[in-house]
Amino acid sequence: MSRIKACFEELQQRARKALIPYIVGGDPDLESTVSQMHGMVAAGADVLEIGVPFSDPMAEGPVIQLAHERALEHNTSLQDVLKCVKEFRKADDNTPVILMGYLNPVEKFGYQAFAKQASESGVDGLLTVDLPPEEAGELNTALAAESIDSIFLIAPTTDENRIAKICAGATGYLYYVSLKGVTGANKLNVEEVQQKLTLIRAHTKLPISVGFGIKDPESAKAVAQFADGVVVGSALVDYYARLKESQNWDAKAAPKFLLDLRTAMDEV
Repeated sequence: MSRIKACFEELQQRARKALIPYIVGGDPDLESTVSQMHGMVAAGADVLEIGVPFSDPMAEGPVIQLAHERALEHNTSLQDVLKCVKEFRKADDNTPVILMGYLNPVEKFGYQAFAKQASESGVDGLLTVDLPPEEAGELNTALAAESIDSIFLIAPTTDENRIAKICAGATGYLYYVSLKGVTGANKLNVEEVQQKLTLIRAHTKLPISVGFGIKDPESAKAVAQFADGVVVGSALVDYYARLKESQNWDAKAAPKFLLDLRTAMDEV
């Protein structure tokens, strides 16, 4: 059984929702990435999403764009991110790790070569933001051969026919984008999200996680009432950046921001 499947099944048995934080590998520097990963788990994270730095992160808002830029200033590559996951696995063989990013670095690496090295490093899933499901067949085949899940996004504008197609090709879990626009937007309509998840569940038994617009304990708690997982990215990346600027940076420490989200989600 994959780590992702095992994680969500255990959470369901415990009536607990997955907390899924996102950071960019190599931000603020490569040396602290593994410590950040362990710190997030210590704060109650159930699944980790690690962004692969890219020069044109089109789906990201200003906060995460800056994180990509900071990581690229240190020349952080896909290969470097895989090394971080491998190092993380020396102390944690249970927490699922998802790589999230754009197709170009994976395509340049080579699908089969990437899938093999990702599996050897301990990666559990890949979410490729700019790869439509209709064009993902070759990459999906390479990932499946190495038991890596293919995770897809569903947007608020996605119609039911396309939802069905996406669900048919996805494994691991689905990532529902809770609002229109880029990461970091803040106009979250909880009722609309709940209605859309009801529609999606008619086409899949996979867990559904919700991201974009989760910025505080209140929004995390609201979404946790009906989603299987809550993804937090921009707000956490901004939290880390402000800590670094204030010189209160301790990459090994469990971030209080996530501890507060975990507490709120567990009240559901």
